[in-house]
Amino acid sequence: MNTRGNDALRDKLASEYVLGNLRGGARRRFEALMYGDAALRMLVKEWERRLLPMHEFVRAQEPSPQVWRNIEMRLHLKPERSSWHFWRGFGLGTLSAALAAALVVAIGLQHLRGPSYDLVATLTDQQAQPALLVKADTGKRLLQVHIVGGAPVPVDRSLQLWAIPKKGSPRSLGVLGSEGRATFSLASGAVGDDIVVLAISLEPRGGSPDPNGPTGPVLYKGPWVRAM
Repeated sequence: MNTRGNDALRDKLASEYVLGNLRGGARRRFEALMYGDAALRMLVKEWERRLLPMHEFVRAQEPSPQVWRNIEMRLHLKPERSSWHFWRGFGLGTLSAALAAALVVAIGLQHLRGPSYDLVATLTDQQAQPALLVKADTGKRLLQVHIVGGAPVPVDRSLQLWAIPKKGSPRSLGVLGSEGRATFSLASGAVGDDIVVLAISLEPRGGSPDPNGPTGPVLYKGPWVRAM
C-alpha cells in the first residue's frame, strides 16, 4: 500500500481507520504506514478530533469481565498492585484501555519489528491515546523508543523513560532527546516479571535530578507485551 502523493486516498483511509472500518490486513498495513509517516499520523489525529467527540452521544457499553480476562491472558499479564504512589492512581479502566491499545499496536507492528525485538510496549496518555512505542531486544540488550503522538515537549524539559517494579524505586531507562526516537542499552531491570509498567515523566532538561524516581508529572504509561 503506497499512498504518498495521493492526498484523497490518504484522507479516506485515515477517516476509515478512525471509524474502525479498516479490518484485518488492511488495518495492519495502514498502521505500518503510520509508523513511518508523521504526516499520516497527524491526519489520523485530525480525524480523531473531528469524530471522537461524537462518542459523547453514544451510551456507554460495559465490556464483560471475560473480555478483560482474555486480554490479560493474551498479554501474559497478572493484575498486580504497585507499591509506588503514582501507579496506584492509574485507574483500572485506564489500564484496560491501555492494554487493549498495546495489543492492537503490537499486532500491527509485528512485521515491522524484525526478528530480534521480542518485547513491545505502547505508552498511552490518560485518554488511552498512544504516544510512544518502545521495543526491546533482550538478546542484543537494545531498547528503542519512538514518539508517535503526544504534546510537544518544551525546550527546557526532557522526557524520561522508567520501568516501574512491583516493589522498590522506579528504574530509569533513558532520557529522550528532541529527535522523536532514541536507542539505549537495555538496562538491567528494564524487563522481567517484577516490572508492572513502563512510564514517561516530564523532567528538567537532561533528566530527573532524583536518582530514585521522577520529579515531574507522569504523562504516559503502558505494559510490556511479548511480541508474537
